Amino acid sequence: MRTKITIVLLALLTNASFAQTDSAMIKKIFNEALSNGKSYSNLDYLTNKIGGRLSGSPQAQQAVDWAFKAMKEAGADTVFLQECMVPHWVRGEKEVGKVISTGGKGVKDVPICALGGSIGTPAEGITAQVIEVNGIEELEKIGKEKIQGKIVFFNQPMDPTFIKTFNAYGKAVKQRWGGASEAVKFGALAVVVRSMTLTQDDNPHTGSMGYKDSLNKIPACAISTNAANWLSTYLKTDKELKFYLKMTCQTLPDEKSYNVVGEIWGAEKKNEYIVVGGHLDSWDTGKGAHDDGAGVVQSIEVLRIFKAMGIKPKCSIRAVAFMNEENGGRGGDKYAEMALLKKEKHIAAMESDAGGFTPRGFSSDAKPEIKAKLKKWKPLLEPYGLYDFDGDGGGADIGPLEKQGVPLIGLSPDSQRYFDYHHTPIDVLDAVNKRELEMGAASMAALIWLISVYGL
Repeated sequence: MRTKITIVLLALLTNASFAQTDSAMIKKIFNEALSNGKSYSNLDYLTNKIGGRLSGSPQAQQAVDWAFKAMKEAGADTVFLQECMVPHWVRGEKEVGKVISTGGKGVKDVPICALGGSIGTPAEGITAQVIEVNGIEELEKIGKEKIQGKIVFFNQPMDPTFIKTFNAYGKAVKQRWGGASEAVKFGALAVVVRSMTLTQDDNPHTGSMGYKDSLNKIPACAISTNAANWLSTYLKTDKELKFYLKMTCQTLPDEKSYNVVGEIWGAEKKNEYIVVGGHLDSWDTGKGAHDDGAGVVQSIEVLRIFKAMGIKPKCSIRAVAFMNEENGGRGGDKYAEMALLKKEKHIAAMESDAGGFTPRGFSSDAKPEIKAKLKKWKPLLEPYGLYDFDGDGGGADIGPLEKQGVPLIGLSPDSQRYFDYHHTPIDVLDAVNKRELEMGAASMAALIWLISVYGL
């Protein structure tokens, strides 16, 4: 009996000792990030010196060059590029949207922007009556007779009752992505889509849309929430009012671009990897600070923290600045393709693509036993505000690795303000809090350190 008691006590003491050691290391990681962090100054350069970085643009190439240099400066043992061909859509001249009352008695300008991937209008624009629908499902109910020759106004709002705003976004965004292809089946000339945000303002939110090759293509734009509310109100009193839309956007031939990969070599298992990343491209209307400059600089900061602290991980740590998440996902596809081709073993993949706000925890797409192991580390991370480990999801760029059995992890910041800035002209550096950004980088580094020591 005494022997069994002794063994139990030794185990408890050993576990307590490990917990104290782990806790001390995590504290040092946060101290380093909050005292000497470079993520905010890096984000300053990326957003203010380069700006919006839509795939295929000169700014996207400037961002590739910058990321290569930034990873070197962070102390990466090696930095390399992964070539990928990406879409090259250009917005053209500033879009014009007008609402014209019956008989042309009154004209009101409204804030719109083309959705990424949309075709342009004819040079003279498009003028037609408007029909409002609350989502794609209503098209069938209204029918072709009432829709033919009109502009469809998709006015389904994001549901404010979802506490996690990404759930509200996911429910509403299908009208943005597929609205044009669905409306053209009923003879629509164009579509106007309510911006994907819970806030009421005058900023139209762009974002990607897609066409079905078997159907005709019609122009698609987003309208600000304030203008959407106004338009909806006036349609009730003037059902004959018209909408004028002019856009000069177009899709050019694909361009050559790159993922940027920085690596710290593992001390014991150099050919096994933990990858952490964000996407380098952004929409052109803003400067891509939250989406996803924050994720890129946080990933680079993980490398810098490990190097600055002299941490020698057992396996290699990779930071990846992925290209083309916004309108194609080709960077993520290329990374997974190369990992499979080279037969690389990935222990885990982590992504930050939910803004630079205060971190609340981590979501994951992984086997139940791996999710359980992540939750076991909650007591070590909870002192830093990381309490939510229950959510599902990893990230769009690391998603293709799931087919190779790689556990996917996503940083989960507070989501309440994210869709105020998402895909808008106001996604700029001033919208990002320096300390919140640094807390996110430290959180990522801490969890990656735990994985590098104990595996998954």
